[in-house]
Amino acid sequence: MEKIRILLSLVLLIILTGICWADKGVDLVQENAQLKQRVDKLEKEVEELKKLVMQQAQVKVTPVTQPAAPVAEKPVEPNAAPPKLSEADMQKIMAMLEKEPTKKKLVWADLDIQLYGYIKADASYDSSRTTTGNYALYLNSEATNKNDDEFNLTANQTRFGIRINGPDDGVTKSSGLVEIDFYGNGAAENKPEPMMRHGYLNIEWPKDRFSILAGQTSDVISPLWPDTLNYTVMWDVGNIGYRRPQIRLTKSCAVNKEVDLKFEAAATRTIGRNDLTGSESGEDAGYPTLQARTSVTFPWCGYKPTTIGISGHVGREEYDINSSGSNRKFESWSANLDVLQPVTKDLTIKGELFTGENLGNYFGGIGQGVSTVPGSPTAFDKEIRAKGGWIAATLGPYDKWRFNLGTGIDDVDRDDIDAGERSLNRTIFGNAIYSINKNTEVGLELSHWRTDYKGPGDAESVRAQTSFIYKF
Repeated sequence: MEKIRILLSLVLLIILTGICWADKGVDLVQENAQLKQRVDKLEKEVEELKKLVMQQAQVKVTPVTQPAAPVAEKPVEPNAAPPKLSEADMQKIMAMLEKEPTKKKLVWADLDIQLYGYIKADASYDSSRTTTGNYALYLNSEATNKNDDEFNLTANQTRFGIRINGPDDGVTKSSGLVEIDFYGNGAAENKPEPMMRHGYLNIEWPKDRFSILAGQTSDVISPLWPDTLNYTVMWDVGNIGYRRPQIRLTKSCAVNKEVDLKFEAAATRTIGRNDLTGSESGEDAGYPTLQARTSVTFPWCGYKPTTIGISGHVGREEYDINSSGSNRKFESWSANLDVLQPVTKDLTIKGELFTGENLGNYFGGIGQGVSTVPGSPTAFDKEIRAKGGWIAATLGPYDKWRFNLGTGIDDVDRDDIDAGERSLNRTIFGNAIYSINKNTEVGLELSHWRTDYKGPGDAESVRAQTSFIYKF
């Protein structure tokens, strides 16, 4: 019955998104070039036509007047006709008039397209080895290599995006966004591969304050993040949530002039891992993961309104144990709280709390979702429970400076993990960012990390990172 209810929910969600659009499949670059050639040709022909008309306008017609007295001059012939156009000129004008006006518009003529992003270079030093190095998720066990420091330098966080707005017919408004960085699964460090971060379309009904989003973007749950120079914004150390394909419905409504409610619900792709038979455990479940969030924005104790949200998700992974059809089902769920509080013009505080099970693909449980059977790394045992959260403050800007500091923790239930697995991850960070000009920034971030293991291997590290950023 549970599976049927979830399937019915998905069917209802898909029905609500039954808006058709056509893919014209046009080579936009070629069409733009052709249209430009036609426009240039028409402009030349119009200039030629203007010249012909001006030639005719230069022929003045002398008006008929009554002379005051007889004179010897020859009278001007009334209504003197101007010289006629040549046959070649008449044929050219007729050909221009008989041409069918183009019905095509320049590509993107009705769309507002914006290119945005930044170029970012990161240099970092860690006093103990981290995963993954270019950015920090947690510390590697020091059971074998103690205080194994490292240095990394990368430009992989460089980001490009295209934001497209339109058309807007007064009732519905369409938009889309595509964004990439270079943290794909590349080979050598100097040959990074693009990775799609966002790729979605959004259809809005502004008067109804309702929208439908389809594509890949951030999770509905736990939507906030701290302002770190570290790429991972405290994933696996208190901040859960990532990006995945989804169909999302959003509805906002005003309780009164000062209080606003928002409801969000999404059917998302369940991201799992391969089981013993090679099947992907998320898709093998047969239905999507459901996410939802309710938030309220209201005036409280700051100079701007406070926003408090409650969110959660529920999903399932199915692991095929063998080819005979035996399988194991593992639940994934979370319950979350997020708070955004602008205190003053120069101080904003935000944070989140979470609890749940099987959160490895949401950057919870320190990247651990389902435990394995000891001695058999491909045999799965049970869901791993975890809880945690983070809090951060942003100060500034003060002239050209702004500052961020915060802390986070991810606490795994030790009863759910085996010896050698991660049981706790904690960090404290602070950074200073200086704006050289409108587009260029340089920042320095210091953080202290601690990762505990079940058994020997606890690790501590100091991380120093400097970043150079050019925004556009």
